[in-house]
Order: sequence, then C-alpha cells, then structure tokens
Amino acid sequence: MLNTITKIAGVAAGLAMLATTALSNPYKEYEGTTLVVNFPAHPHYNAVMQILPEFTKETGIEVEVDQLPYLKMRERQTLELGQDEGDYDLIAYVVFSKADYVYADQLENLARYFMNPKLADPSYDADDLIDGYVYNIGFAGGNKGYLSGKTGSLFGVPYGSETSVLGYRKDIFEKHNLKVPETYDELLDVACQIPQLESGMGGLSSRAASGHHASHAFLLHLAPLGGRIFDDSWNPIVNNEAGVKAANALKQIVDCGPEGAASFGFGEALGSFLNGDTAMFLDTSVVAGQINDPSKSKVVDKVGWAMHPMGVRRGSQTGGFGIGIPKNAENKDAAFLLMQWLTSKKGDKMVALAGGNPSRFSTHADAEVNAKFPHMKTFGEALQHADPDWRPIIPVWGKINADLGTTLSKVLTEGTDIQEALDGVAERTKAVMEEAGYYTWQ
Repeated sequence: MLNTITKIAGVAAGLAMLATTALSNPYKEYEGTTLVVNFPAHPHYNAVMQILPEFTKETGIEVEVDQLPYLKMRERQTLELGQDEGDYDLIAYVVFSKADYVYADQLENLARYFMNPKLADPSYDADDLIDGYVYNIGFAGGNKGYLSGKTGSLFGVPYGSETSVLGYRKDIFEKHNLKVPETYDELLDVACQIPQLESGMGGLSSRAASGHHASHAFLLHLAPLGGRIFDDSWNPIVNNEAGVKAANALKQIVDCGPEGAASFGFGEALGSFLNGDTAMFLDTSVVAGQINDPSKSKVVDKVGWAMHPMGVRRGSQTGGFGIGIPKNAENKDAAFLLMQWLTSKKGDKMVALAGGNPSRFSTHADAEVNAKFPHMKTFGEALQHADPDWRPIIPVWGKINADLGTTLSKVLTEGTDIQEALDGVAERTKAVMEEAGYYTWQ
C-alpha cells in the first residue's frame, strides 16, 4: 500500500513538474508554427533580419519574411488585407496607412492580447515605450480620431519609428567658432552664415521638391513654431501667422542651402550632407547609420547631434513604421508573441545594437547601446519632445498633403507670395474636409 502511495505521489510530482514546465514556456503551444510577415527594405528592418534567428531559437516559431521596398508595401498590403484570408500574420505599416487600415477594420485591436495572461508578458513595461511614437503610430479612435484619448485603442506598436534631430559638422562649427543652434532664430542665422564662411557649402540640407517633400519640410518647422494644420474644430489654420513663419523659415533654409536645393527630395538632401556639401541636416534620426558608414559618407566622425531647435515650443517629428496584426491573419496569437518579443526591452536593445531604431526610452539610455552609438542619448532626449500631432493622420490627408507640397514648391521656385499661397491651401483644404463630412456636427 505504501509503495502504491509512493508511486502515485511520484507520478503526481512528475505531472506537476511537467505542468510547471509547460506553464513556464509560453511559446510551447506554438512551436513549429511558421509566421509570414511583411517588412520593408529599410535600415531598421535590415537590423531586424539579424535578430529574428534568436526569436526562433528561443521560441521554436519560424518566421518567413516577405521584404518589399516600402513604397510598394501599401499596394501589396491593400490586396492582402482585403481578402477573407490573408497571407500575412504580422505587417509593418507606414504611419500614413494607420488611419486607412483601422477605418477599414483591417487591423486587430491589441487589447485582448495584452489582457490575455497566457500571451502577455508581465515584464513588457509598456510605459517605457516612447509616448510620441505610440500615439502617432499605434493609436486610433482617440482625440481627433488618430491620437490618444479616452476613446482610443492600440492597433499597432511602433517599430522602426523616427524623430527629427539636428546633425551638424563639428569641424566646421569649431573652425568658425559657431554655436550649435538651440532656437530657430539661431538655426536660420547659422544656416545663412555658412555659405559666407565656407565657399560652395550650403547651410542646411533640406527636402524641398514639389509634393510630399516640400510639405514634410514645412511641417517640420510648423509644429515647433507654434502652428498646426487645423484647429480643434477642423478649421484650416495653416495660413495663420505661425504657418507663414514656417514657410518663411523653409524658404530661407532653401535660399541659403546648396546648389539645386529647391528640387531636393529626401535622398538628395541626405546625399548633400553625406557628401560634405552642407554643414547641417535637420530631418529623421534614421540617417545616423549611413552618416557613420564610410562606404556611403564623406563625413564619418565629423558629425555631432543636437535636439531639434526650439521655436515657441519643442516639437520634433514622429513617423516611420509600426507593426500590427491583420484581422485576416491565420496565426494571430503567435504573431502577437513575435510582436511582443521584438518590441520588448530585450528585443529593442538587440535591434538597436544591430543598427536599428529603438522604440524605448530605456534603450536610448542604455550604457552598452551608447558605447556603440553615442548619438542614442541625444536621440532619447529629443524623443521626450516628440510631437505625435505634427501632421494629421486622417484618411483625406494624402490629398491635402499633395496640394500643400505642390503649392509650397511654387513659393520656393517661382516666388509666389507666401500668404496668398497658404490662403489658397486653406480654402481648398476646407472644401476637402467638408466633402469628407468633418463639419457634419457643426
């Protein structure tokens, strides 16, 4: 009898040990699953490709990546998300797509995953995620329909996100005893001093080409100079004093920039800085890796970094990519586990060390990360002021953005009066918003 009890106790202990082991491995149920993900060909996601094997090693979950040029992702995703059953379990989406995908009910609300104790890692520490990134890229349904707020929900997590920082030539600034700009007045003053001090060198390299690039450059200055595209009732205010000041700032930057600056897209603006043709670069933080790559850059070890200069307020840009789970995905729970692993503190640090863009404050402050990439500390400071509302993420934004960028190009290249140009944008924007129903409740 005693032996029988002992055997039973032994079996029970063994079963308990197996149960404990099973419970201690949240990935066990999904071992052998193959996730199909859609990621862009982009520096951050190139770094992601380096760490994915570690995820498979830890979890037993395989990951098959369909990596596309990011300008072609939207077309492919629109096709996949519109089907009853899609091929993708996880997608990286450009911030512009957030409003459209959520409005079409094509992305999973992440609440039920984060409240599932079998899936949600209690050490995830969502408060460590960069606020501006989360609200700009992940939230929908809150304030203005695309920001945080009591009615908002999380549909994605920032991953490969960006903010704006000021890169400057340390050697040029030291040579002429120039102060690194902290305010917009100082920025514009130095930008126009440089061509006088260094023959053939432009002050600040900026986007300016007709369309999206000119609009992006203008918006980069609009937020810190106190402006917005709309007021709280969706009335266009792009043509107010702050809007005119932002357009004037852009014009001054282009006028004091390198030859051909008025036609620069992002590639040309970055190329000018990498080639040593300009002394400053005010744009996305994603370029840091290229600036320090001797195969692409002539200014390796010559560039310092500072926060986006202050106007009437701090307001660096937010943008880039987030990751979300399609409504028609086959393996949603396993996809969430991948999303959670990639954006965890451990995963965020791993991708940062591989050359990616971290999404957490702690990663930017990490000693090991800063030892390898000293600029990360400055980027983290800039992200304290990341403005999730520097541009409106609404379904009709594409049409308004194109008009704004085309009109601003005429200001830069044809000398169109700024106030007149922005008045026209405001009038046409009002018509677009009215047609879309934004004044139904007024």
